[in-house]
Amino acid sequence: QVRLVESGGGSVQAGGSLRLSCAASGHTSSSNCMAWFRQAPEKEREGVAGIYTSDGGTYYADPVKGRFTISQDNAKNTVFLQMNTLNSDDTAMYYCAAGVWTIRGSGNTCYPLYWGQGTEVTVSS
Repeated sequence: QVRLVESGGGSVQAGGSLRLSCAASGHTSSSNCMAWFRQAPEKEREGVAGIYTSDGGTYYADPVKGRFTISQDNAKNTVFLQMNTLNSDDTAMYYCAAGVWTIRGSGNTCYPLYWGQGTEVTVSS
């Protein structure tokens, strides 16, 4: 099992920034990637960004490309999501996940096996 604990959510005005953190513990060797997902009210959960922990390869969903950056501190088993130029569409519960790196023709993704409890992000316009 892998335990994931997110932090860093909060309220911010449009155009502002937030940095989310996710600390992993437990059997972290059972996963080879970490990712951020989000779920807005009355919407399905969607992938935001992911990182392959061994070489740092990343991917981003189109709506956040150029604004969000995923990074990691392997020594601390922690992944970060730097979110800049936030807008109201970014308002959601953000979840950290650990999983299996999956190579697909449409692009690589981190298939989630373990989930954190989520951290809420609210962007006001």
